[in-house]
Amino acid sequence: MEQRMHFTECYPDTVSSVAAAVRSGSRKQLRRLIKRGRSVECRDNRGWSALHEAAAAGSTECVQELLSAVGGKIKKAGSSRGSRAYVNSLTHEGESACHLAAQRGHLAVVQLLLEAHANIDQLTNDLSCPLYAAVDGGHKEVVELLVCEGAEVNRTHTASCWTCLHQAVYKGHSEIVRILINVCNLEAVDDHRITPLFLAAQYGQQECLEILVNAGANVNTQAADLATPLLIASQEGHQACVDFLLDHGADPNKACSLDWPQLPIHAAAEFGHIGILRRLIAVTDRKCDRGDGMVSPLYMTVKNNHIKCVELLLKEGYSPDAQDCTHILGLSSPLSLSNRTYSESVRLLIEAGATLSEDNWMHAFITGERDMLPHILEHRWIPRQEVYTMGFSSPHNHGKIELTQFELRDLLCAVLSQAQFAASWLPLLMKAGLEPSLLMQSRMLEESKGDVLNYLLEFVNWSTLSSSLKHILDQRRAEKTWEPCPRFDNIPPLSHICRLQVRSVLGPDLVMRTNVVEQLPVPSPLHDFLKFRDIPEPPVQTRHHLDVDVV
Repeated sequence: MEQRMHFTECYPDTVSSVAAAVRSGSRKQLRRLIKRGRSVECRDNRGWSALHEAAAAGSTECVQELLSAVGGKIKKAGSSRGSRAYVNSLTHEGESACHLAAQRGHLAVVQLLLEAHANIDQLTNDLSCPLYAAVDGGHKEVVELLVCEGAEVNRTHTASCWTCLHQAVYKGHSEIVRILINVCNLEAVDDHRITPLFLAAQYGQQECLEILVNAGANVNTQAADLATPLLIASQEGHQACVDFLLDHGADPNKACSLDWPQLPIHAAAEFGHIGILRRLIAVTDRKCDRGDGMVSPLYMTVKNNHIKCVELLLKEGYSPDAQDCTHILGLSSPLSLSNRTYSESVRLLIEAGATLSEDNWMHAFITGERDMLPHILEHRWIPRQEVYTMGFSSPHNHGKIELTQFELRDLLCAVLSQAQFAASWLPLLMKAGLEPSLLMQSRMLEESKGDVLNYLLEFVNWSTLSSSLKHILDQRRAEKTWEPCPRFDNIPPLSHICRLQVRSVLGPDLVMRTNVVEQLPVPSPLHDFLKFRDIPEPPVQTRHHLDVDVV
């Protein structure tokens, strides 16, 4: 009956009078209660006895008093088993008095309990132990004591299977790490095969990282997913850790993913850590830029629109086209990301000369990105036809990058498929120097709105159209889907024929995009006429599906 709970003497939290005396640190009150026969073994609703209270409070005197009381009682019974059982009794959470004292850094209490044969390696319900608890709390002296007394140092704890060294590194307790490296397995792994050194890199614990590396820990260790310390430090933005790892043998070209050959440079690019990216550019094999089966870091930084990183990679010579990563990322080039979103990064790629595909052109025409097409035409030059047939470059492109024959072909495929919305893009292309004859095709004449068709015909000699195209125009007039300008029924005036001839001789690219017209020996009032500025642009109608993605 004596070991039962005395509810009549409980406080609101069910603590017994003995435990309450211990909690207050009153050794005299504790002695009086013991002399009155109060039990020191009563448990509260947490399973705590007075010894747990004393250990948690760090009350060395009360611990001594309780151990003496139990020791005297056991001595009378002629057995020491009861004493050990008392010292090692557990709360409902599986905590021993030694664990509670170690957790709170009560060195003297831990020493007393160990002398009373406390189980130094007793596990709690959540797989902690006195040493792990002391490490977690950063209690260096307690850790030194427990290690000296032979505590198990390489056991795994908690659901993640961390060792004490893992926890010391995670918490950044460098002095404790210095103690543990002499007795612990430096390459111990958790359930994801992560070592303490990996954790130091992941959480930016630079001092702990240096201690581990200097102790001989492997800087190129890999987790279950092949991630390395260098990759994780690059991802998390820990510049000092990245620098230290590289200076001590970390391999920047080790593949760090089971899915594709991810490198630390990809992590830095993806998360926009420009300082780390700059360091990694200098040491990373450039085959990741264009190599087959590889992935350029441009994909990562463009996807996340890290402008400074995009600028840096392009400045350092990374190709704006990279390699085709359709089989890895579902993307054929970094610029194909413009089919998902038009960003500042995409603008930089265009300026750097990224190859434009039909999908890119379609995105510029369909999605309503009003700035994309003008930006492309600002930095790209549409050369005259003889450039492709004769195989030479335009002499006056003012440093802009010329569209290739394939880019121009893709442009035409895109615009002809979007003929019904030509009002939004046709004036831009004409002003950029596109040869209008390239657009004089049946689909364009059949699907263009009337005012767009009139605008286009102003750039050609409408009297010399082929019979098939004239037939389309006649049919549209009969169907009343097109009302031509009155002058289209007549032969073009000589002035119009003359400017067409000037355009033909000089090339539409030079006429529309340079000041070559102003240099001709003609009156200045004719300059605007020769540049076709007298032709009113067709009105742009609101489109209701501007957000439709290009597939």
